[in-house]
Amino acid sequence: MAPEAIFVKGVWGPYRSVMVPDMWHAEGGQSSTGQLIDHTLNTHPAIDEARKQADSEGMNIYAFLNRHLEQMQEKNGFKHLEQLTKQMHIYPDYHGNRSPLADPTLRGMIIGVSLDHSINDLATRYLATLQAISCQTRHIIEALNKEGYTIDTLCLSGGLCKNPIFVKLHADITRCRVILPERIDAAVVIGAAFLGARAADASHSLWEVMVRMGRAGQVIEPTQDSEVLEMDERRYRIFHEMLQDQKKYRAIMDGIQ
Repeated sequence: MAPEAIFVKGVWGPYRSVMVPDMWHAEGGQSSTGQLIDHTLNTHPAIDEARKQADSEGMNIYAFLNRHLEQMQEKNGFKHLEQLTKQMHIYPDYHGNRSPLADPTLRGMIIGVSLDHSINDLATRYLATLQAISCQTRHIIEALNKEGYTIDTLCLSGGLCKNPIFVKLHADITRCRVILPERIDAAVVIGAAFLGARAADASHSLWEVMVRMGRAGQVIEPTQDSEVLEMDERRYRIFHEMLQDQKKYRAIMDGIQ
């Protein structure tokens, strides 16, 4: 949001007063983020075995894979989780790009695929998918900031807030502080309470109600580890290289290049 209208190519809006009175709201979104994660898992040969093991331990598949990644990191003697995907990269526009390119013809890409059909490979692809989504979030933020926004904090909500790897990757790759809601499962209900409180007491603005009633939960700061920073920057560079490669290959097949 911003007090003045800021137009950003590939980003919806700005819309005036749709969330907070007299503020302009821009909407930069990703296409089917949760569906992409599910697609990565459900199309892998090891998913049935992984779900069976997760169920036997009373875990959901995401918690199981997060723990499996930590075990892989320890077994390989890696200092950082990011080292597991050094040779695997994903471009996430399986369903086209909503922002900041607004190009529905773009498609997903994977680099580093092997004949491995183990849970290890499933976990690696899962991690690479979360990293790709985080890179795309950064792409959107940079497009917004280039035109005048000053985004340095992300307020996350929804089920993915429960995934600590997803949250930490967003902080590290975007270089933004991440704030989680105090009650992740009740974010919509609390929002409705804001509106009810505003309707019951017209002497206070919606913003004042939000400040008074809203409570932040956990705050995750981006890493300051130089090794992780360097790996994330290299990955983000490859993210953009993959996008340009896709455009180049299309031009070649269309006889343009």
